[in-house]
Amino acid sequence: MRRIILIAGLLVLLILSGADAQSRFQWQAVASGGYTYKTIPADPMKSRFYTLKNGLTVILTVNRKEPRVATLFAVRTGSKTDPSNHTGLAHYLEHMMFKGTDQYGTRAWVEEKPLLDSIDLLYEKYNHSRDTADRTAIYRDIDQVSGAAAKFAIANEYDKMMASMGGHNSNAFTSVEETVYTEDIPSGAIDKFIALQAERFRSPVFRIFHTELEAVYEEKNLGLDDDGEKVEEKLMAGLFPKHNYGQQTTIGTIEHLKNPSLLEIKKYYQANYVPNNMGIIMAGDFDADYVIAQIDQHFGYMEPRPLREYKPPPEKPIAAPLTKEVWGPDAEMVAIGFRLPGGMDRRSVLLAGTLLNLLYNGKAGLIDLNLNKRQVLLSASASLNVMKDYAVLELSGNNKTDQTLQQARDSLIMEIKQIRDGRFDETMIQAAVDNAKLSYLMALDDNSSRVGELLDPFVISKTETWPSEVSKLEEMSKLTKKDIVEFATKWLGNNYVCIYKRIGEDKSVLKIKKPPITPIEVNRDEQSDFLKKVNAMNTVASKPQWLDYTKDFTRIPFGITQLLYVQNSENEIFRLRYRLNMGSYNNKLLSLAAQYLEFLRTDRLSPNEISKQFYNLACSYSISVGTEFTTITITGLQKNMEKSVSLLEHILTNCQPDEMALGTLKARILKARANSKLNKEYILTGLEYYAMYGEKNPFNNQLTSDELNQLDANQLVDVLHHFTQFEHLVIYYGPLAQAAAQSAIARIHRLPAIFLHVQGLVEFAKSNQQENSVLFVDYDMVQVQIAWLRNTAEYSPRYTTLIDLFNEYYGGGMGSVVYQTLRESKALAYDTYTIYMEPSKQKERYTMLGYIGCQADKLDEAIEGMKDLLNHIPEAEKLLETCKKSIRISLETDRYMQDAVINKYLADLRKGLDRDLRKDVYDHIDKISYKELQQFAKENISNKPYTYCIVGSEKKINIDSLAKYGTVKKISLEEIFGY
Repeated sequence: MRRIILIAGLLVLLILSGADAQSRFQWQAVASGGYTYKTIPADPMKSRFYTLKNGLTVILTVNRKEPRVATLFAVRTGSKTDPSNHTGLAHYLEHMMFKGTDQYGTRAWVEEKPLLDSIDLLYEKYNHSRDTADRTAIYRDIDQVSGAAAKFAIANEYDKMMASMGGHNSNAFTSVEETVYTEDIPSGAIDKFIALQAERFRSPVFRIFHTELEAVYEEKNLGLDDDGEKVEEKLMAGLFPKHNYGQQTTIGTIEHLKNPSLLEIKKYYQANYVPNNMGIIMAGDFDADYVIAQIDQHFGYMEPRPLREYKPPPEKPIAAPLTKEVWGPDAEMVAIGFRLPGGMDRRSVLLAGTLLNLLYNGKAGLIDLNLNKRQVLLSASASLNVMKDYAVLELSGNNKTDQTLQQARDSLIMEIKQIRDGRFDETMIQAAVDNAKLSYLMALDDNSSRVGELLDPFVISKTETWPSEVSKLEEMSKLTKKDIVEFATKWLGNNYVCIYKRIGEDKSVLKIKKPPITPIEVNRDEQSDFLKKVNAMNTVASKPQWLDYTKDFTRIPFGITQLLYVQNSENEIFRLRYRLNMGSYNNKLLSLAAQYLEFLRTDRLSPNEISKQFYNLACSYSISVGTEFTTITITGLQKNMEKSVSLLEHILTNCQPDEMALGTLKARILKARANSKLNKEYILTGLEYYAMYGEKNPFNNQLTSDELNQLDANQLVDVLHHFTQFEHLVIYYGPLAQAAAQSAIARIHRLPAIFLHVQGLVEFAKSNQQENSVLFVDYDMVQVQIAWLRNTAEYSPRYTTLIDLFNEYYGGGMGSVVYQTLRESKALAYDTYTIYMEPSKQKERYTMLGYIGCQADKLDEAIEGMKDLLNHIPEAEKLLETCKKSIRISLETDRYMQDAVINKYLADLRKGLDRDLRKDVYDHIDKISYKELQQFAKENISNKPYTYCIVGSEKKINIDSLAKYGTVKKISLEEIFGY
């Protein structure tokens, strides 16, 4: 998918030094540990940029706040460099990079290789044949030889090695410019990790290809069912009639996916996966001198090659608005795209990013104030996607019931005209800088945010644009209204592409037939010599840190309640929360009241003035209404805490009823509800709640349309005025010392003498599945979504270790039993999983949930496959040991930082726990046997009644045939949503 980047995520905080301004943003060469790297003095991440002898770029930034390391292996090749006759190639090469080499992923390479060579040749024949009977015969041979080759393969051995070293988030993505492999590892596993990655990229073997390609087909089906993705494809095609940004999609065409060439994939790999086109980016707790030496030692085998740069044909200016349409079942919307200069034009990127913040920042941009705050549209937003050759500024909006899409388009275009005409407050430029500083400070703690900041400049220019990234805030603060107006006038006129997403049948969607695939061997318990070698390497274990709820935060008497306190010793950010002991189960009006507040004035401030004041203070607030608790949060820079909190308290206690604003909000809510009924993800979620709780459930516990229409503004304002008079805890995380924090909060947050009475909770009891049943919802889609649901025993902490291991072993990742069987072996899905869900409080019950999304013609195979796994938990001794090891290492390296310890304490309190239960898991995980897992499954999962939740098209599914799985009930959208 394309990576949409808001400018705040790219801006870099300036830390001033004694050096002059110019030198702070220039490269400096530093020698350390026998290597020379480049760095920018003003870079707060102190990033080191190395270029090894073979051209490999390595970027390292040290962050010692937790014993883990986030890593990206980035290849500067994506869908724009796909061969025109093999689109989607970069993406499915990404998939194949998880399959191993001649050293791992195989248990007998000598026997496997001839079969793989034969498969290569068969695919070439298949690729060039157009005769249907001939292709069917060739595919039958492919399936047969693939099955023989799979007997020597070890599926998901890469994932097992990553799990055994405590890795998290093992994944990858492909975009127009890049293919990126993501990992998060313990600091003590760096040696193992580098050795594995060096082998992974040495000479990948594309084994188990036909089942993985079928998973890519299913991913294609997801795109065919995703109206938003279809809008993006159409928008890019309109903006780029010549450039591959618009002419080739990342996933590729159906024709090319169905006619793959393994030889072309290998040629592409050899041409692009070369060190002078790759980068390794790491952020976390490590010795940079040691890490660069290890990378150099292990990746020195790579040889550079000349690169064939993609030279796009120049795009002609768009002379007049270009309008296109997309059809599908999801809600209607409009998207508008402007083509801008690309990432190498740093001045244009700076101006475009600043313009975006003035236009839309989620708080006080023109779209925020003029369209969202005034409820002109149902919703509106903007984003900036900076690519190497071009950038795209995109506006999007959902129309209200009484609006056409053309009217929504005109409203969005009007805000562009406001920029061109200079009708914006120039002080907002500096406010945007201050808010970007806050965003960057918050991201600096997180390793994944650090590597993300470094990725895009590397992809666009390797190292060339990083100095301008570091200096961006300073340069941004120098911009004037004249600069912005001139840029908008030049680039944002009638030169846009407009996409209308309309509700209706998409007749362009092609049906992809299910190929005949014989399930292959996955050899779960086999291990290569390479895996044994990696596992035998030394690691530096981290000492686990268990939380102590009597020491890790402070409880302070605070009037009639408590102040929970954690000091921020890292920076100037504060976070103040009021945690109210009530939620939607107490009062259905709470969520609506919180939403209504955004549109209300006080006795001295208009809604727009309120938004501007918060934005100018670089602070923000939110009100999150949960089922049993409501949390009011305000965060920002400590120097502005008293002003921002006082402002929040003022609007809560002094907001004034506005019947007109409420009337508009009601209409928008009704339209949003109608849109929700068009969204298959919402539908499936609601169906799962229906299965879990019955007809009345938490999902549809909301005001009916009649109740909503009968509300008056005074009812909601009364709720808002009394928000902080209900029982609540006060939680502070920030740089103030304890006494100072207590004193400051007491000045700005006045507590009542007695808390107001809270209405009683509405109770929802989970259903008992007495017999198999099927809940079906008709939805026009290519795929079918199937969920299995069963409520089981009541919560008990003694089950925690067993359940953690069961989830990891059975359905928790790419190496799990469910994933390996249904995706790797049987090629039934792109996404499948199971989870034994833990309840959030005492006396609630666990729920077993399974899921698979697949083509409609695979429904029966998918159901039978999952049923078999639910009823028979396969035994895999080596996999079980890997899962235990993974859990132990994760527990050793996991850290609860900042005020997360308070969140954990409050969550545990609901379960009746007064201690960190992770220590029990750590101490007992190794003692659990397969027989215990089997017994657990026998008691709670296997051969038990389930409710099947199925969302799919009646045009593709014979609903009567579902009766063989249980009593069938077709559920209406009104039953699911409650309105």
